[in-house]
Amino acid sequence: MKKLCRDDLFSLEKYAAVRPQFRTEVMVHKKQRQVALGEHVTLFFEDRLTIQYQIQEMLRAERIYEAEGIDAELSAYNPLIPDGTNWKATLMLEYTDVEERKRALMQLKGIQEKIWVQVAGQTKIYPIANEDMERENQEKTAAVHFLRFELDMESQLAVKAGKAIAMGVDHVAYQASINPIAETTRMALVVDLQ
Repeated sequence: MKKLCRDDLFSLEKYAAVRPQFRTEVMVHKKQRQVALGEHVTLFFEDRLTIQYQIQEMLRAERIYEAEGIDAELSAYNPLIPDGTNWKATLMLEYTDVEERKRALMQLKGIQEKIWVQVAGQTKIYPIANEDMERENQEKTAAVHFLRFELDMESQLAVKAGKAIAMGVDHVAYQASINPIAETTRMALVVDLQ
C-alpha cells in the first residue's frame, strides 16, 4: 500500500471545509476494520485512509502547516500503513472505570504479544509489537499498542482465496477469540495484502 506524502493531504483550510464529510466516511470505513476480542480488547486495522485521517487530525489539532512539521507527522504515521504482506493494527485496552483500568493494565503486561490472527488451515500468527517505542514498564502495560502481523505466503494466498480468518488473545489474564471475523472485515483486510 502506497505511503502518504504531503500532496495527499488537505491544507488546514481545505480540511476545515471537508472535515465533516471526510470524518463520516472514515468512521464508516473504520467500523469495517475493527475486531472486538471480548469486552475490553479491540483491534483497529489501519490502512492508508485511517492513517490519513489520523495525520489530518493531528495537523488540525496542532495547527501544523509548515513542511517540516507535516513531514514529521508523515514519518511518524506512515509506518502504520500495511506493506502488502502484513496487517497493522492499533490494539486498544478499553476500560471505562479508572480503577478497573489501573488494575487491568497491571495484570495484562505482555498482552500485546499474545494477540493472534489465524487464516483457516494455517498456524497462528503473533504480532511484532511496538516497533516505534516501548509501551510497557515493570509495573504495567499501556492501554494502546501498535501491532504488525506479518503473514507468510501460504496465509496470504489463503486470505486472497476467501478463507476465513480467526483472531484472539491468549493471555493468562485475558482470553477471547472470534472465529470467523465478519466477512466485511475479512474483505477489508484482503485489500491490505495487495
